[in-house]
Amino acid sequence: MRLRTVLPGLLLITLTGACANDEPNVMNEPPVTWTVPDKYAFTLASECGERALIGRFQVSVVGDKVVAAKGLDDSARNALMLRMADLVPTLQQLEAEAETARREGAEVVEVERDLGDAHPAKITIDYSRNAIDDEACYTIEDYTIGLTEAPSPLPSR
Repeated sequence: MRLRTVLPGLLLITLTGACANDEPNVMNEPPVTWTVPDKYAFTLASECGERALIGRFQVSVVGDKVVAAKGLDDSARNALMLRMADLVPTLQQLEAEAETARREGAEVVEVERDLGDAHPAKITIDYSRNAIDDEACYTIEDYTIGLTEAPSPLPSR
């Protein structure tokens, strides 16, 4: 009879003890905000949609302004030859584009962040799932704080 009283109690302790560690693992979640450094560089892959900004670009930013952009493939080199002012965005401008799309009711707006410092690592925007070529897809790679070399100027108009 005593065993019947103790077993349910042990079972309850065992079950509640197993649930005690069900808290989310914050080590797998990126920080909420990104602190924008004064100088940084990254590789931007702009991969979808019908627009001028298509291709892979090496980008250098100082004071939230793109100071150098180099086309890493034919599409990017052709885009830079258009000499459009502000064609290549900073990471803050990419975040602002995503936020504007969200406010305007885009059907898909996803911003994936780096687990280390929360800089954007991938941004996907699709204004209408039923429309063709209205998407914007960005992948950010090789993000480094500071500039590894002196930036070469952007082509003038």
